[in-house]
Amino acid sequence: MDSSASECAGPVETGSAGTGCDLLENRPPVAVEHEFADSRTARAAGVPAARERRWQPLADRFGLVPGPGPKRSPWRVLSNRELKRYFAGSVASDFGTWIQNTAQVLLAYRLAHSVFAVGLVTCAQFSSPLVLGPWAGVAANHFGTMRTLRFTQVLSTLIAATLGILQFAGRLTETSLIVGALAIGLCFTFALPARTVTVRSLVPEEEVKAAMAMDSVSYNLGRAMAPVLSVGVVTTLGFGWAFEINAISFILFSVVLFTLPAPHTRAVHERSAVLSGFRIAFQKPRILILLLMVAAVTVASDPILVLGPALARHVFHASDDWSAYFIGALGAGSVLGSLLPRRESPSIRRAAVVLALLGLAMGVFALAPWIWLSAVAAFTAGGACLLANSATRALLHDQAGRVYEVSVMAVWAIAWAGSKPFASLLDGSLAGPLGVRSTGLLLAVPALMPALALMCWPKMAVHRTRAA
Repeated sequence: MDSSASECAGPVETGSAGTGCDLLENRPPVAVEHEFADSRTARAAGVPAARERRWQPLADRFGLVPGPGPKRSPWRVLSNRELKRYFAGSVASDFGTWIQNTAQVLLAYRLAHSVFAVGLVTCAQFSSPLVLGPWAGVAANHFGTMRTLRFTQVLSTLIAATLGILQFAGRLTETSLIVGALAIGLCFTFALPARTVTVRSLVPEEEVKAAMAMDSVSYNLGRAMAPVLSVGVVTTLGFGWAFEINAISFILFSVVLFTLPAPHTRAVHERSAVLSGFRIAFQKPRILILLLMVAAVTVASDPILVLGPALARHVFHASDDWSAYFIGALGAGSVLGSLLPRRESPSIRRAAVVLALLGLAMGVFALAPWIWLSAVAAFTAGGACLLANSATRALLHDQAGRVYEVSVMAVWAIAWAGSKPFASLLDGSLAGPLGVRSTGLLLAVPALMPALALMCWPKMAVHRTRAA
């Protein structure tokens, strides 16, 4: 049987009414009944009738009526020994990555005194997922996810160490910084789908969503704590040690990976696997909508990294080191978001509400009259990023299933990291003609779109989903 046809046919929903109601949810009838609880359910829970009548339509529209099941924190999943080891190594690696990312931004700004230079370096680091994302899934599937992940970490060690040596020798220029960022980005691209599948393989099926959330927590723990430390490393030891610390962190993660078992994944035919993720996305509109929401998270939060130095220096007339505090606040908000208990069944409507909160927070970040308020807004945006990313990632896994997870998560990598270069180039290019504040506000708009769609088309969001 032709593998291309089987891949395309596999993930298509059967029995869909074709009315568009399935664009918003793929939930069993019981979950929909709970999530869109009627007035009788609300009264049984003790909600006053007047308040119920006032808020029920809005709550129904955004899926904010409490769903079934208890709320639990994702941190509980660390009772799994293998995931705990993986998490520890991942935290070390992500911690080093954010030390280098912060130093990289500061170094690029000080070398060129330009927001565009910062955007160019950031674009170089995240451009490869846009081009090579589908092949990353193929590589992980062909060579094995664990083998791919180990190789990328070892290679990243060599790249970071080389950048540090060049800086110690006084030969690290803007061009070599861009090349190094591009090389690190290539390793990141091929590691991302392998990392996702590895995390899922370490826990039972019922713990997958919590494990995915903790993988995001690992990334954001580094983003919360490392930027401030990076400023200390740069000011006391120099930029070279920021790169070398990152190299050491990759070594630690590699050691952990060699102690973990390799996950078992079902092979996908290489000829069709390159574009299978895109075929699946276009054949399953739910996946396409989720991918657009993932991209919106990246685009909206990008100004904190790229515009941070210019916002601090030219708008608030403070030190450009404040950009590290903005990044740290973003990561700290993400870590706090991971501590909040949540229900096991994510909802695309609730994700849209959290995404709108991200957009509002980024608007405040760009327009705040005081620098401390911008830092608070970055903190709020971090929590919204974590919640939106973990929800959309879990929903994508549900939609893809075991057979297609590698291909779909390769496209997720494009949406999550591949949208970063566009956002960074927009930030760097528009900050001059439009100004830093206007550019930050403009990039926050995509995060507001899903919630606006639910407000403008309530029948599609509620009535048709109930009917389904």
